[in-house]
Amino acid sequence: MYRNQYMYTNPSYYLWAPIPKSDDNHDGAYSNVRQQASVEDVMQRLRSEHSDLYSQFEQAGMNRQITEYVFFFVVNYTLNQADTSKSADTIYQQFKQQVPWFPYFVRQFGVSQNLMDRVLTQVIDIVLEILGTNSDQQPGQGWSGWETLDGTLTSAPAVSSWGNNRLDVFARGTDNALYHIWWNGSSWSNWENLGGQLTSEPAAVSWGQNRIDVFGRGSDNALYHKWWNGANWSHWENLGGTLTSGPAVSSRRTNQLDVFVRGNSNRLYKRTWNGSNWENWEDLGGNLNSEPAAVSWNSSRIDIFARGQNNNLIHKWYNGSSWSNWESLGGTLTSAPAVSSRRSNHLEVFVRGTGNELYQRKWNGTSWNRWQNLGGQLSSGPAAVSWGPNRTDVFARGQNMNLIHLWQGQ
Repeated sequence: MYRNQYMYTNPSYYLWAPIPKSDDNHDGAYSNVRQQASVEDVMQRLRSEHSDLYSQFEQAGMNRQITEYVFFFVVNYTLNQADTSKSADTIYQQFKQQVPWFPYFVRQFGVSQNLMDRVLTQVIDIVLEILGTNSDQQPGQGWSGWETLDGTLTSAPAVSSWGNNRLDVFARGTDNALYHIWWNGSSWSNWENLGGQLTSEPAAVSWGQNRIDVFGRGSDNALYHKWWNGANWSHWENLGGTLTSGPAVSSRRTNQLDVFVRGNSNRLYKRTWNGSNWENWEDLGGNLNSEPAAVSWNSSRIDIFARGQNNNLIHKWYNGSSWSNWESLGGTLTSAPAVSSRRSNHLEVFVRGTGNELYQRKWNGTSWNRWQNLGGQLSSGPAAVSWGPNRTDVFARGQNMNLIHLWQGQ
């Protein structure tokens, strides 16, 4: 039993309760960093740019005032007690150890352990982002240097992989046709012209050996589709819709496709091929400031990303039965994102950030890591794919309108 019933019913008791000091003797080592932002600065940012975090707690049963108290407490701890050189996940674990009654307080309002852990870790990560401590300053380790693959691109590229050490890259050319170049495991092909009249970057996915599906927006703003069946390319088919961006596509299982586009009012729309026919368009809401990115890491999971109206990264996912609300993952994007998955419950998101450099953020199965700077000079959004549990390939358009390539792993 905790101190008394007053503690459970009066959140201000918790808000102003002293936070135990860490055993580590930091002697004010972080004071210069903390002076860069106040608690109220961060709270204002949360209110204006991350209302989804409030909504997730409120939908679980916690009212807005209590949610405000909870966020204030966590922000105050991060700014004034935490070692902000650590990751958000590490800080959150230390917070729970130093303030053991706090999770019990939050959970009495109907907030589950998983929801509490996820949202409060995000709150801490937003603090680190504001402080400027959650972005590595040097290009990421373990990545190759950028290589140039020539071509003259008039859009961001798309990439898919139907087998080990196989890559198929697509882009719009100077005549607005779709062009294709591939890696066969030992060398790159020449570019081939696949025709069409695209008014967006393409999207591509492979759901089986020697199978590729490619999508793009046509001159009438409708969705168009072309596929490789292992022997030849199909003609373009018109799938309708009114697109205000390029498409994204993922595949949850053999002979199934989920295509996502930004439609009217900047909302996200989905159209699914269920193995025998195309289903009707489904409105998934949101307020997107770019085309979406999509990936599936098992037969009942889809993760969608886009740039939000504040140029931040936003995320929505399907768990096999229902869609989540949109969540904000921060950052300052200057392009649409790209996403890949090396293994179950792992995600790698790539964006072009300030300075036209490539940035990466990873979901490791339990938490999001910090933004990592991978360098480069991009003139488009990136494209990404993983063809093995230890391999990721990223493509983009370079400053000379050529295709550039970066990879990690073997």
